Formats: sequence, structure tokens, C-alpha cells
Amino acid sequence: MKPFVVLLSVFIISVLGTKVFRGNFEFALPGRIAMSAMLVFTAMGHFVFTKGMSMMLPSFIPFKTELVYLTGVIEIVAAFGLFLPAFRVLTGWLLIAFFLLILPANVYAAINHIDYQKGTFQGNGPIYLWFRIPLQILFILWIYFFAIKS
Repeated sequence: MKPFVVLLSVFIISVLGTKVFRGNFEFALPGRIAMSAMLVFTAMGHFVFTKGMSMMLPSFIPFKTELVYLTGVIEIVAAFGLFLPAFRVLTGWLLIAFFLLILPANVYAAINHIDYQKGTFQGNGPIYLWFRIPLQILFILWIYFFAIKS
């Protein structure tokens, strides 16, 4: 829920900012600004909630902690990549792949009631997926329309 709030609030502020400073409403740049802010926000979780995020990965996956750190770094790099014209479209496609690849971890975490912030098995459970899966779809569409297609 928090990433969604970050995404929408930064988007609204950025749209209004482009109106004030550029004299017209723009959506592509504010869309990239909002996604970048959301990516940096969620990346911080990889470093603050490492134990809980490691629990989101099935036991057969090795180097869980390192993978959590790596995905945090990927999110930060992608946040910057959205602003580099030569890499914006590639970054967009890679982010779509990234969002698809992390979805199973979210499903696993929900099925196992993982609360990644507390590092416990007292999370919301499968009901969390009713929000998370549409949110992942929104992120994918957001990237497509504001980074790839724009």
C-alpha cells in the first residue's frame, strides 16, 4: 500500500509542478518521476527489512540476503535509468521483467503469511494478493505508458 501512495502522491505533485513551471500539464515526465520515487522508496526496504524480505524467497533459492540487496540496487539503478534518454526504453522493459520476476516472491510471502517488515509469519496472508497482483499490473502498465511508449 505504501508504494502505491508514494507513486500516486509524487505523480500528482509532479503533474502540478509541471503545470506551474512549464505552463502545461505533462504526464510522461511526472510518471517517470513518480515511478523513480517509488522505486527508491521500495529499494530502501531491501536494506532496512532484509531479514523479512529474505523470508519471502523459497528455501531452494541460495544467497537470499545477497539477492535482496541486489534487487534493492537494481531498483535504485532503474530509478535513475528512467531519466537517461538512451536507456529509458530498455530500463522500462527491464523493469517490466523485474516486476514479473518478483511477483512469485510476493505470492510465496502471502501464502506463508510473511510480514517482511517484522520478519515474522504473522503477515496478511493470501488476501494480500487481492491488492498486490493488481498493483503489480499497475506498475507494469505505468512503466509501459510513461517510460516505453512516451
